[in-house]
Amino acid sequence: MLDLVRLSSRPLFPPGGRDLYRQIAVLADVKPGDELLVVACGTGVTLEYFVREYAVQGYGVEPDPDLAKATEQWGREADPRSRFQVQQAPVDDLPYRDGMFDVVVGEIGLTTSAAPEDAIAELVRVAKPGARIALVQLVWKAPVEPERQEALSRHLGAKPHMLVEIKRALRAVGIERLHVEAWTDEETAFRPALKKPFPDFAELFSLPEKLGILRRVWGRWGWHGVRTAIGREVTIHRLLTRERILGLDMIVGRKSGEAPEVGDTADGGEASEEGEESAGEDETTAELPLFAPPNRS
Repeated sequence: MLDLVRLSSRPLFPPGGRDLYRQIAVLADVKPGDELLVVACGTGVTLEYFVREYAVQGYGVEPDPDLAKATEQWGREADPRSRFQVQQAPVDDLPYRDGMFDVVVGEIGLTTSAAPEDAIAELVRVAKPGARIALVQLVWKAPVEPERQEALSRHLGAKPHMLVEIKRALRAVGIERLHVEAWTDEETAFRPALKKPFPDFAELFSLPEKLGILRRVWGRWGWHGVRTAIGREVTIHRLLTRERILGLDMIVGRKSGEAPEVGDTADGGEASEEGEESAGEDETTAELPLFAPPNRS
C-alpha cells in the first residue's frame, strides 16, 4: 500500500492523516524556529506540513536514494515558507551531530530497513536533552503467523512490531513520560470523527490517478506486477479491516537529560513485558497538552 502511495503523482499524507500530525505537533510542543527532523520522511508531505504550519526549521532523512532525491528537489523548490532539507542516509546512521534537534519524528518506515533498537537509538542521539521524540508506527494487535507477517510487511512497505518492543527500545535509551495513542480505535476527544487509517486503493485515488499508478507499476514490474499489486491489495485490505490484527499507534516521549546505556532499565534490570505495559499506562503525561488546536486550514 505505501509503495503504491509513493507512486502517486499527488502528495498524500501517510496513514492517520493531517489530524495525527497536528496532534504530534501539540504533544511535542512544536514551536516556530524549532529544529525538527523527520526520519524515513518518504515524499516529504509531513515534513512540509510541519514547516508550513508551524514555521520550524525542517530536515528530513530518507533511506531510498531515488525518493530522497525527488523529495530534496521538492523541498528546494517549494514556497519559501515551506522549504526544507532532505538527505539520503540509513535510518540507523543519521548524518547529524549529537544533540541537534528540538523535535524528532520517526515515520512508519523507520524500522523497515533497521532494527527498532538501532533506529530509535539514532533518533535519540541527534535529539537535544529534553527534546520530544515522536513515533508513528504500525503495531501488531494480535499474534500473527510469521508467513502472514511477512506478506503484510511486504504489502505495506513497512515492518510492524509489538507496542511493547517499541516502548522497551525507547526506555532503553532514556525516553521518559511516554504517551501512547491508538489511531485505529474508537472515536476519542483527540479526533471527533473516526477515519480509517488503512483506506483501500479504490478510496484513495480517482480513476485517472489509479490508471497512472498502475502504468508506473507496469513500467517497473510488467503485467505480472500489475496483477500482483491488485490481488495483494484486495487480500491484505480484507485482513486489515476485518481481522483487526494491525493497528496504528503514535508514541511521544521526552529525552532525559542523561540517557542510560542501551539495554539498561530504570531499576537496573530488565523489565517483563507485563511490567512494561503497566508502567506505560501509569506514566505521567501532565506536561503534555491533551487537545489539538483548531484546524488552521
